[in-house]
Order: sequence, then C-alpha cells, then structure tokens
Amino acid sequence: MRRLNRRVTGRRGLTDVLAFSFPQPDGGVLGDVYLCPVAAERYVRTQGNGNRRAVREEMVRLAVHGTLHVLGYDHPEGVGRMRSPMWRRQERYVRRLMRRGER
Repeated sequence: MRRLNRRVTGRRGLTDVLAFSFPQPDGGVLGDVYLCPVAAERYVRTQGNGNRRAVREEMVRLAVHGTLHVLGYDHPEGVGRMRSPMWRRQERYVRRLMRRGER
C-alpha cells in the first residue's frame, strides 16, 4: 500500500484507503477501492481500542469511504473533514452496516 500510495499520489507512507473511479461511456461508474488492514489496525490502536469489533468497524468505514469517493463524493482536508456532508453520509452507512452485522 505504501508503494501504491507513492506511485499514485506521490505521498510517502502507509495509507488506509485508496479509491479509483472509472467513469463509463454510458454514465455509469466503476471503481477500485484498496484497503489496508494494517493501517486500520494501527489507527484503531492509537485511538485506544484494539478489539476485533473496532477493527472490523474501521474496515467497514474505509470501504464506505472509498466507495463514496468512487461515486464522486469528496471532503475537505483538515478540521472540516469530519463535519462534511460526505463524512456524515459515510457514518450513517457505517452505522447501518454495523447493525446488520450484529444480526
């Protein structure tokens, strides 16, 4: 994931998710979403929670996040990121998916 991040974005270091959108001639969208479980686990540990559910939830969050990017959603960098419409939509989907996983 480090190499892919460097090659695609020019940024050094590990990233948790990379998303690529491939608009189709018919107006549809295809895309690839790459997730990094190691980065997700590290993030969860830095938040003081390393249990399996927390890691699973973070992986769901990353999958939703990448999918929203593929579909054309975006968010600002910095402090406004977690208040953006995309982030709110993402968290709504994460809650729904996590509830479904509990059944």
